[in-house]
Amino acid sequence: MRILFSFLFLCIVSINCCLSQSVKINLSSKISAFLQDDQMKNASLSFYVDDAATGDEVYEYDGERGLAPASSQKIFTTIASFEILGSDYTFKTGIGYNGNLSDGVLKGNLLITGYGDPTFGSWRYQGYKPEDVKNKLLSKLSNAGIRAIDGNIIIDESNWGLNPTPGGWPWDDIGNYYGAGDWGINWNENQINYTLKPNGSDVSVIKTDPPLQGAKIINRISAQGSEDKSIIYAAPYSPIVNIEGTIPSGKLLTITGAAPNPPLQFGYELNNWLKEKNIYCTGEIKTAYDYLVKEQTVPQATKNIGTYSSPELHDIVFHFLRKSVNLYGESFAKALGWQNKKDPSTSSGVSIIKQFWYDHGIGNSELHMIDGSGLSPQNYVTAHAEVKALLYAKNKDWFHYFYDALPTYNDMKMKSGTISGCKAFAGYQTSKNGKQYVFSIIINNYSGSQYSILRKIYTVLDLLK
Repeated sequence: MRILFSFLFLCIVSINCCLSQSVKINLSSKISAFLQDDQMKNASLSFYVDDAATGDEVYEYDGERGLAPASSQKIFTTIASFEILGSDYTFKTGIGYNGNLSDGVLKGNLLITGYGDPTFGSWRYQGYKPEDVKNKLLSKLSNAGIRAIDGNIIIDESNWGLNPTPGGWPWDDIGNYYGAGDWGINWNENQINYTLKPNGSDVSVIKTDPPLQGAKIINRISAQGSEDKSIIYAAPYSPIVNIEGTIPSGKLLTITGAAPNPPLQFGYELNNWLKEKNIYCTGEIKTAYDYLVKEQTVPQATKNIGTYSSPELHDIVFHFLRKSVNLYGESFAKALGWQNKKDPSTSSGVSIIKQFWYDHGIGNSELHMIDGSGLSPQNYVTAHAEVKALLYAKNKDWFHYFYDALPTYNDMKMKSGTISGCKAFAGYQTSKNGKQYVFSIIINNYSGSQYSILRKIYTVLDLLK
């Protein structure tokens, strides 16, 4: 019987070795042809494939070359966040006041104090949508007995710092919706929709949703051609939003940008809710920035009347990976900095992520991070490092959340990455014969259409099916 089992074991090992060799030969041939393609003439490629069961290398081409990974870098932030913050971590927002409350009249300030909840007012979560936030906050005020405010509404974003945008983000990204940074108070994922109406070659901005607060629009859009080539320039706290480029002629178009002042946006929203309930405020809507720019101390709450909590981290990760929301990656990084160093800065959080991976065998030369989301072209990562991170995740008790959150492209579970000149994928694949693979492919500086290069990448990855 022992001889029979030994024989069967050797047969299985032999079959697996033959399968691995076959895949390796096929990948080598396909990559050789791929590199001769005109789109790859000046491009760089890092490609790595491991056996998911053993961790053994199946194939690699320049697997330790560092390249810009775009959003495939999100896997490093996600895994470190699961391990350090925990899958049930929640972001908090404080509700309080200072002064005196008598007979329903608050003679003082109503204060909303934020700690970077990226889901605050997001439409993505059942029970946490704008209407839910409204009801929960108004309930807290009602329970506290506040019926009027003889003072200001203060939105305090200062605990999260006043620099929401990571260094290294391109100027032509940060005004657009995917370039929304992480503030102490985020609202509606810090997005503003601009509805544009062409009239001949001229274009009017007929509305913003929600109404833009604290900034004026400079409209330099024209109508020509058949494609949307508009771009929005808006820095944090900027009093000006520049909209430039072209849009198609003849029909309304809505484009989405990043709000230049989300705390102020939320302050006006809150004030409208109070008015609906006949709770009137005699003062102004202020943010921490309004005080700090004048070198004044931000008023603090002396009475806490409630705390608003976000969905749990595993629910946020689902949309972080599925929809590639850059805001979420920056919020995770800052939360790591806050929890471990009381320093909610991007650099602090990124240093913790890098140290985590260094302690688990991925050196700084393989993982050079500037931000938590991968938007910066100054990031660089190796395909080998991405595969090592994915292998690390496989045996964790939170892995089912991580795996479920990965998008499906080309019938494969993998995180994509796309910025100018970069296309990347990292994920898991089970072949038709049951063999499981972990892979990463990163391409930089390809020429031509991203849709054309995408089809060619899929033909390479199809060999793992």
